[in-house]
Amino acid sequence: MTDKVLDFNEKRMASIEQKRRSFERVLFQNFLGAYSTIDQDGVLYPVSLIDVSRDGCLFQVPWDLNNDKKFEDDKEMTMRMYFTKSSFIPAVLNVKYGKEFIDKDGQTYMHYGCEFDKSMPSFEALKNFIEFVYSFAEHSAIDRGDVKSYFF
Repeated sequence: MTDKVLDFNEKRMASIEQKRRSFERVLFQNFLGAYSTIDQDGVLYPVSLIDVSRDGCLFQVPWDLNNDKKFEDDKEMTMRMYFTKSSFIPAVLNVKYGKEFIDKDGQTYMHYGCEFDKSMPSFEALKNFIEFVYSFAEHSAIDRGDVKSYFF
């Protein structure tokens, strides 16, 4: 009988994590642009930010096995996280892995998991943003079209 006892805290944390990832997808796809600066003549390459956590992030780039070169593990790069059309927070990343990913639409991408360099002064702003994302996931409510508005 004890095998069927639910851990409500674990279920709650899983629900919050799912909500955080869902919020991130909307936020990154509709409100933020992220660009990776790579040491190739200072050219900015657009990337799609998939996930951000307290330690790092996951982003994807379109991938052509025949023409594109994979970033090496431990490569350091700078990502710009734009919050307006002309202002961004720079983040220094260290690539931890890259793996090929085929999306639902059949398009092939390379997913890169990266760790943040937390020693950079700009990480303080990024850290606050990440904490907001976690807090939003924990405390936000879903608007289901209720007639009443509740303010907590």
